Amino acid sequence: MRIFIVGVFCLFSLLGWAQDDSGLETIKAVVKNAQTGTPMESVHVVNLNQVVGTITNDNGEFAISAAVNDTLYFSYLGFKSQKVRVTNDMFKFENTEISLTELAYALEEVIVRPYQLTGYLEIDVKNLPINNAYQYSISGLSVGYEGGNKNPSAVTKVLGAILNPADLLRNLFGKRPNQMRKLRQMKEDDQIRDLLASKFDRETLMELLQLDKMDIQDILNNCNYSQSFITTANDLQILDAISSCYEEFKVLNRKK
Repeated sequence: MRIFIVGVFCLFSLLGWAQDDSGLETIKAVVKNAQTGTPMESVHVVNLNQVVGTITNDNGEFAISAAVNDTLYFSYLGFKSQKVRVTNDMFKFENTEISLTELAYALEEVIVRPYQLTGYLEIDVKNLPINNAYQYSISGLSVGYEGGNKNPSAVTKVLGAILNPADLLRNLFGKRPNQMRKLRQMKEDDQIRDLLASKFDRETLMELLQLDKMDIQDILNNCNYSQSFITTANDLQILDAISSCYEEFKVLNRKK
């Protein structure tokens, strides 16, 4: 009986060791300003592999789930974003410090002549460029399509999506299944959504989806979003647009 108990204890110990070795653990560290050495509050920290995020507290401290070799992505307005590879030492020691470098911004000259602004509101409003992008709703399809007078291929894109939407979307997403599977996880994490809502540079999306900026633009172009939307939307709106297009692809792909 004693041997049996010892054997069961050893078995559970081995199982526990295997789980610790392969499962996620919690990393605790602090983010500081590289120039001043002061802790930085409200820095966004995203685990690009696990697609989870958090923010630093008043003392610059954060805790996040991770595994060895995961990549942590640090982002804060006015500072250079940074990626850090997770190591065993980061789990053993809780005094790991991450330093972010402040960006130097130079104000560019503001030119108002192209819009012929006069300083009089009633006159200037008439001289402002008009957004000619329109949203088309097509009976039988749950997704609308944008087009406009400044986009000569808008009608072609709409008709192409109607005539053969499955082939169009399969070309977009068929070669990117791993990246696209992260879309749902990204939308479910509040910290990641908050981060994306504050950014317009596509940098975080590029890191999370492992796509370059041109890939993201090609996806949006082929999903019939206007240049006006592509250039002015924040990263969260871009994520929702790609996600909407991808959900349509999955539905059409299942029906085939």
